[in-house]
Amino acid sequence: MSNEHTDVKQHILDTGRTIILGKGFSAVGLNEILATAQVPKGSFYHYFKSKESFGEALVDSYMKDYLTHVDLLLLPDGTPAAERLMRYWQSWASTGDGQTAECNCLVVKLSGEVSDMSEAMRVALLRGTNLIIERLGLCIREGLADGSLSNDFDAKQTALTLYELWLGAALLTKIRRERSAMDAAMTATLGLLKLPRLTAA
Repeated sequence: MSNEHTDVKQHILDTGRTIILGKGFSAVGLNEILATAQVPKGSFYHYFKSKESFGEALVDSYMKDYLTHVDLLLLPDGTPAAERLMRYWQSWASTGDGQTAECNCLVVKLSGEVSDMSEAMRVALLRGTNLIIERLGLCIREGLADGSLSNDFDAKQTALTLYELWLGAALLTKIRRERSAMDAAMTATLGLLKLPRLTAA
């Protein structure tokens, strides 16, 4: 695959991501994406069979970028695992009023909308979120090993519970247009992990 091929395909995906983050998947037509990207329709169908296959590729591309972000926050860097874990949740909490953090926004934006509409996109979202939860579980296990997390809870189940908590908080933040759900999620997370509030700072 040539660099030019990859660049054009990624340009379409990046353009679509920006538009869909604002409007949702169903409300955006291919013509709008292609006009904004300045790519002819024939080129689109060279890379994607349909809007649904474009949506699946969009989710996969987004998740790849987001997992890089997760790894930067969670991978061992000499700090205790609990601190790295809270650094990740702080990235969710660092939002403006009425907005979810950009790194979480596509999952929040699309989950309810496309899960009943596109099986391929639903599976892509499930695959990506499972990888996030897997990384969180690994960090929790590291925290149990290094003593920065002192509970005897199950790492996998705790990772799942925390991710569900924060995803719900992000959805409520969109509904409420204010950040009380994020603040509540932070308080609940610190309580579940038995960590002082200072750890999240």
